[in-house]
Amino acid sequence: MSEASHPVTLFTGQWADLPFEEVAKLAAEWGYDGLEVAASGDHLDLQRADEDDAYVQSRLDILDKHGLKAWAISNHLGGQAICDDPIDFRHQAIVRPYIWGDGDPEGVRQRAAEDMKRAARVARKLGIDTVVGFTGSSIWQYVAMFPPVPAERIDAGYEDFANRWNPILDVFDAEGVRFAHEVHPSEIAYDYWTTVRTLEAIDHREAFGINWDPSHMFWQGVDPIGFITDFADRIYHVDCKDTRLRPQTGRSGILGSHLPWGDPRRGWDFVSTGHGDIPWEDAFRALGAIGYEGPISIEWEDAGMDRLHGAAEAVGRIRSLLWKRPEESFDAAFSNQ
Repeated sequence: MSEASHPVTLFTGQWADLPFEEVAKLAAEWGYDGLEVAASGDHLDLQRADEDDAYVQSRLDILDKHGLKAWAISNHLGGQAICDDPIDFRHQAIVRPYIWGDGDPEGVRQRAAEDMKRAARVARKLGIDTVVGFTGSSIWQYVAMFPPVPAERIDAGYEDFANRWNPILDVFDAEGVRFAHEVHPSEIAYDYWTTVRTLEAIDHREAFGINWDPSHMFWQGVDPIGFITDFADRIYHVDCKDTRLRPQTGRSGILGSHLPWGDPRRGWDFVSTGHGDIPWEDAFRALGAIGYEGPISIEWEDAGMDRLHGAAEAVGRIRSLLWKRPEESFDAAFSNQ
């Protein structure tokens, strides 16, 4: 890793079908500095890691064997079930069996909350100070606001979030770990104003910040660069995923029309980093301006590109934009005449 560069990591969530060691080997061969380790597949079992220090060491040994490090772990999937309503077949497909249990919705939520607390403890064991993830939301289902939804119901949704997350954040504080929420549709914070309200709901606790992933903002019409500067003190982690907008024909809208990823009738799609419309150079300049010093994690998603090609190519694209910032103003030399 050069002096000029942030560490560039690969998010392993889309690779959970492969053994952790195989993903580490591939990432090292491609030139990544490390991994954003997802609590999925055999990459990281939070329950086992919480109870077995030897298992934790085995994850560190694999990273070390391939010359990699980890600056963050991901608990996106478990986090989704903390606040969601309804809890249904979708959650059963993504959470660990020990979270799903008998499928009773409130039981699933409670077990998911305990798993997020577990993530904080495991992160500390791994020497990591950031957990990235989702929160879920009891009010996302009302996003269309019809049939009419009273303001009291929306208020109750933010109160539910605060009630469920403040005890979790107490554990994060105790472990000296921060949570980086990915602002994303279906979460309690999915755009600019919902992020403002989410932070207000928990009185701006320092333990709760943002995983800046522009791909979900871009298709909604939210300015991802302005988001960096407006929430400068809350950008705790960065995921690079790209979004490509298609020429508007008057047929497709931003909600996707229930069409599958990669369908040419869609108005937008997630694509491999560097193949979309995200202004990455502007983003990295803004991140530099606010003093962000953490990892840049590449999250590969592209229905039209093989992941081995996409992940290998993306690391070079991102590194080309991570130049060293100047140590003094470019016009400082003028005063030395």
